[in-house]
Amino acid sequence: MTGCVVLFPVAVTFFITWWFIQFVDGFFSPLYEKLGVDIFGLGFLTSLLFVFLVGIFVSSWLGATVFWVGEWFIKKMPFVRHIYSASKQISTAISPDQNTTAFKEVAIIRHPRIGEYAFGFITSSVVLQSDKGDEELCSVYVPTNHLYIGDIFLVNSNDIIRPNLSIREGIEIIVSGGMTMPQVIAPLERMHRMNQSICLNRIT
Repeated sequence: MTGCVVLFPVAVTFFITWWFIQFVDGFFSPLYEKLGVDIFGLGFLTSLLFVFLVGIFVSSWLGATVFWVGEWFIKKMPFVRHIYSASKQISTAISPDQNTTAFKEVAIIRHPRIGEYAFGFITSSVVLQSDKGDEELCSVYVPTNHLYIGDIFLVNSNDIIRPNLSIREGIEIIVSGGMTMPQVIAPLERMHRMNQSICLNRIT
């Protein structure tokens, strides 16, 4: 049993890595086979080079224009535009170049009942106008099926717990089913107070 426990994650890692290499290699391998070149891994390296060149091209003004035209065309296609929009939002959320459409912060809200909490991501904020006055609410996206499907909750900004977790750490926690959950989670406000007290102690 100990051997199985040790070897299982290693086997799964190698299996997924091997499948990924074969999958990516299959994009350009048929082209090399027609040319009479049969070198395993050449299609994989070509695919990586292709992705790298696409990234450089899109970073230029001409590439950004071509990409914008292609994106506009895709958004006009029924059904396909919904898949593309959802995929783009997820890729934007985990991208190092964060913008206004990405996840803003990791949030912990009280859901579905008192004493229970749920992980989510703050996506935007809105002001609710009522007879009692204006109330600032945050739109919190709580995934229910990895990151593709979830619920939107409008929560008062004062009722949101903002943990000391980055967007990537929050995504890892949700995708892993909570297995990458840190042992201690502290709100950002508490971390700021602790850092301030440490700085004051050093000064004194």
